[in-house]
Amino acid sequence: MRVFGVVGWKNCGKTGLVERLVAEITARGHSVSTVKHAHHAVDVDQPGRDSHRHRTAGAREVLLASGRRWALMHELRDLPEPPLAELLEKLAPVDLVLVEGYKRDAHPKIEAHRAAAGQPLIADTDDSVRAIASDVPLPGARVPVFDLDDTAGLAAFLLRETGL
Repeated sequence: MRVFGVVGWKNCGKTGLVERLVAEITARGHSVSTVKHAHHAVDVDQPGRDSHRHRTAGAREVLLASGRRWALMHELRDLPEPPLAELLEKLAPVDLVLVEGYKRDAHPKIEAHRAAAGQPLIADTDDSVRAIASDVPLPGARVPVFDLDDTAGLAAFLLRETGL
């Protein structure tokens, strides 16, 4: 599977960009999965639901299935967070996996940048950033710069970079 990331500082448009890229790339006939890194104790389950009760009782994994989807929740308990490479092995094969976050990993990335965030460019110090999606021009950037809303252009770039 080909892996490409979207990174950036908080409130720079990463999630919206991933959402638009998934729609654009799947519309072009490619299968896409995503991985989203959360920096906090995220919980997709709800207290009081049967699956939540199974987890709090001590189950290591709870698989929730219906006629529309299934979800596997895995409790780490006291184990460390697994690296991205290990998590990618758990996905079914697709043409492309878009990863939101994991900015310190070595896979190729697009940086989402908003001037109002006031943060330095990650691309200035990270060679794995292959392009920047920005809401302002960035003359002198060491990688190609796209308008943050140029989804078609960013998708075409990403597909060329991955050989799809």
